[in-house]
Amino acid sequence: MINTLRLDAAIAADVATAADLLLQGHLVAVPTETVYGLAADATNPTAVSRIFVAKGRPADHPLIVHIEDASVLSNWAKAIPPAAYTLAEAFWPGPLTLLLPKADHVSPVVTGGLDSIGLRVPAHPVLLQVLRQQHLAVAAPSANRYKKLSPTSATQVLHGLDGRIEAVLDGGDCQFGLESTIVSLVSDKIEILRAGPISQADLEAVLGLPVHHPKAHQIKVAGNVKAHYQPNTPFRCLAYPDLIAEVGHSSAKIAVLHQQALPATLQPFYSKVMPTDPVAYGQALYRELFAADQAGAAQILLEMPPQTAEWAAIQERLARAVHEPVLSA
Repeated sequence: MINTLRLDAAIAADVATAADLLLQGHLVAVPTETVYGLAADATNPTAVSRIFVAKGRPADHPLIVHIEDASVLSNWAKAIPPAAYTLAEAFWPGPLTLLLPKADHVSPVVTGGLDSIGLRVPAHPVLLQVLRQQHLAVAAPSANRYKKLSPTSATQVLHGLDGRIEAVLDGGDCQFGLESTIVSLVSDKIEILRAGPISQADLEAVLGLPVHHPKAHQIKVAGNVKAHYQPNTPFRCLAYPDLIAEVGHSSAKIAVLHQQALPATLQPFYSKVMPTDPVAYGQALYRELFAADQAGAAQILLEMPPQTAEWAAIQERLARAVHEPVLSA
């Protein structure tokens, strides 16, 4: 077992240690503005392959590569359309991943054997500093065991990966708390393949073009598996009346995450009020699911949030996180 270091992003020497570990081919969990990523030098296929082992992730599941800025896009992709640079100028650094045809020399270990590659410039100042100072690019999926909750704090990273990676660079809680929006530019049709902090309306406003957002697709990208983002405790989403009825009639220890106030007569084993704003909700979702998961409940029930466009990224995560095939609406 590896002695996993907990490094402090506020200490220059610790940041330098994290960079050195990456350059030496080791794995370091790093903060981003979305969630913590499990980083390896993207030019080192041996190091990248260790990500799959540490996470228990299938090797045919592609990784997102984090780069220092748009000027190095051509180091990783080819046939780059003008729309890619338009989006990069508008949203980078930030929570937007562009799916592009991969450059010929890029290792298939990084892309899961696909001819496309996901690229983004992260907005977290410490990670960006490391990338730019060292001219690094890192492959960095979320720093959790495969299909489990994405971590938004160093504590959550260590809960799943302590002893499996060399270090975690603690940069505090993540700004957005949800993974990046993934936009495919590999064909003439511009498509959102994973909803995230950058919305369909945001993209269309910048491009002046229609951006498609299919309800489901079979394209292999990060996060596109049926079960994902799951707590260990059985988890369901229910409409408010159904949630109240279930908690009221059950003798089990239930953890409840809700937006509307619970009746005074209802005293669940654990409860937490969730934000009513979609941005704040996204920041809180994985953190509160993790806390509920640690509470020792028999199951977690979450009040179904609104099903409008502003909540698309959250609904997408919940649809994969529940321990049942269909959400109750």
